[in-house]
Amino acid sequence: MAVKSSTKKRLIELGISEEHAHRLADDANLDTIKRMSREQVAKKLSLEDGSSEHDHIMGIISEHVGSRKRSKSNRITISRKSLLEEDIPTGDYRFNVLNHVLVPHHELVPIESEPEVLSPWGLTTDDEFGTGRLAKELLPKILITDPAIQAIKEMEEAENDELPAGWLANRVVKVVRYSRSAGQSLAYRLIVESA
Repeated sequence: MAVKSSTKKRLIELGISEEHAHRLADDANLDTIKRMSREQVAKKLSLEDGSSEHDHIMGIISEHVGSRKRSKSNRITISRKSLLEEDIPTGDYRFNVLNHVLVPHHELVPIESEPEVLSPWGLTTDDEFGTGRLAKELLPKILITDPAIQAIKEMEEAENDELPAGWLANRVVKVVRYSRSAGQSLAYRLIVESA
């Protein structure tokens, strides 16, 4: 009986009269009603197939009843087709992870100043030619898919649309953390594509 009352209530909310909703909900849930043919609905409601009231009810059933697609986890999923372009936030309305209070300041180090910035840590090694090489691979890594790195990438690409593909790999990012006990602490990380 509980199934009938909830199905009946949903049909009434969709705009079907109480009498017809009561008849449709008798021994049927919303999925069963959705699968019914026009003739079965007409027979159950004692209406003529093709009458204006029958067409109205069939329109409501085909448009609303059981139309939500559910994933295996019973969560409602939204297909990409159902999203309109104006529904996707862009520009100032889009959330930027770097503006959150818990995310430390991330800054991309210019390529030409990497040796100077990393010199206090002794990351230069001698290569086979006897010249000093900056061993950036010794730095802690950060994935290119990290939300903070993606935000930096989007900002840089918005300013310069002529950047080559893969321009962000093997770049160094400076992370500045603030705390009341330690003050300001600097960390440098190497942006990598995979761990």
